Amino acid sequence: PPSIPLDLQGKNANPNRLAFCIAEYAISSLVVQPMNIIPFQSLACPLDGKALRGDGSAWRCAAGHSFDIASQGYTHLLPVQQKRSRDPGDSKDMVAARRRFLNAGHYQPIAAAVSRAAFANLPEGTMASCLDAGCGEGYYLRQLAAAESSVTTLAVLGLDISKWAVLSAAKQDKRPNWVVGSNANLPVLPGTLDILLCMFGFPVYPEFARVLKPGGLLLQVDSGPDHLRELREIIYPTLKPERTADIQVPEGFVSSPSEVIRFPLSLSGKEQIADLLAMTPHLYRASAEGRAKAAELTALNVTVDVRLACFFRDRQRVK
Repeated sequence: PPSIPLDLQGKNANPNRLAFCIAEYAISSLVVQPMNIIPFQSLACPLDGKALRGDGSAWRCAAGHSFDIASQGYTHLLPVQQKRSRDPGDSKDMVAARRRFLNAGHYQPIAAAVSRAAFANLPEGTMASCLDAGCGEGYYLRQLAAAESSVTTLAVLGLDISKWAVLSAAKQDKRPNWVVGSNANLPVLPGTLDILLCMFGFPVYPEFARVLKPGGLLLQVDSGPDHLRELREIIYPTLKPERTADIQVPEGFVSSPSEVIRFPLSLSGKEQIADLLAMTPHLYRASAEGRAKAAELTALNVTVDVRLACFFRDRQRVK
């Protein structure tokens, strides 16, 4: 912050100049400095769990397993024996649709709520680490990195089972560490994460508990009963009754108050509607007739209804 000049400190100081300088100091002290975003380094070998060390253009473990860093800046840490298909996860077209839709800001209120919750309990001036498990093309991590926070440095890791998603994420932001991997076998050392995001994904709670620090935060976003109801009413003959079950607290975690994020969304043009459908499971669940009905739409008003659940790693049950 600027200091008060010496010529304004005596009895002959100009009161207007002095007031201006004091105001400038007050404003500058309120400016939130952007976080320093660095790549998360505490990776584990997906074959034996040993620590990986950066070695030029590759990651290597003590046993000699080596994983090349692609020219685009991501690392493939999903061994073939852990794959269930040749090209698992979202396709190239689905990733492109999600990128267009999210970058247009349609789900920004969700990203803002996640960012607020992520930093709410971290001490001022601290360094934190964060994993998005199922990061897609990286939208929520980019929003988190751009959010106002008292955290000074954030070590970031994005993981997805789709190589197309990770490739897209790596092209859009070079600062985080991006890896192709599976939530069922996270290539992360135990107890090294402060924050873990699971956005509309597939939670594997034992793995999440393993990699989070004691007291670490799990933020999980899932669809609510009215999420995209208007679209679903068009593409399905009937809607199944919604089950209103209480959120179950995963073993090894303690719960914190959850949040409902609900807002209307207006889409115009066939492209936006097609992108929304392509980034949801409804693209494959709907019949050909249902998809054809959606393709005829030129405007659509839908309800966004999601649940943001917050769980802390139980300090008393850490092994």
